[in-house]
Amino acid sequence: MKHIFKKGKSLKGPTLLLLHGTGGTEQDLLGLADLIDPQANILSVRGNVTENGMPRFFKRLAEGVFDEEDLIIRTKELHEFLDESSEEYGFDRNYVIAVGYSNGANIAGSLLFHYQDALTAAILHHPMVPRRGIELPDLAGVKVFITAGRNDPLCTEQESKDLEEILTGNGASVQVHWENNGHQLTRTEVEAASEWYKQNVI
Repeated sequence: MKHIFKKGKSLKGPTLLLLHGTGGTEQDLLGLADLIDPQANILSVRGNVTENGMPRFFKRLAEGVFDEEDLIIRTKELHEFLDESSEEYGFDRNYVIAVGYSNGANIAGSLLFHYQDALTAAILHHPMVPRRGIELPDLAGVKVFITAGRNDPLCTEQESKDLEEILTGNGASVQVHWENNGHQLTRTEVEAASEWYKQNVI
């Protein structure tokens, strides 16, 4: 997978897995990572799927309707890429924190839904429920921060509440930050995520 790796203060420290939104690239969230933890290692990945020339992490059938078969394949691909990258670059595979926006938040959520110990923690900006009606792994010890917009046309208020309920029900520690905005990624929610990270992850 096309990516950027930047060594931080220590390979034994946290590694931020950056996952962009639809149409983004591995460059998109580098500034956001600096706000969250300037000393962390960074692994920023570009999605392997394109939709009308726009990079994504998995296919969709329509807006808000995921291609579940492709989602499963791409989630496995990303999970294996994380394992391979930790060997290549030497970072601690058990100290990976996903930071995703929109489509990137959805693939991060899918990692949590499908793989035990895939992530130590996750910051999910405007995520949806990746899949419904499936059995999740035990997420005890995993910490998740969700940012949501009450006026988000793509990710409804109920969608955010459903995701919180599913993750919490499987043992994760979840905090949701609400804003009266739409689907855009705002400075205030990034600052809230940074504060949560400082209190809960490092």
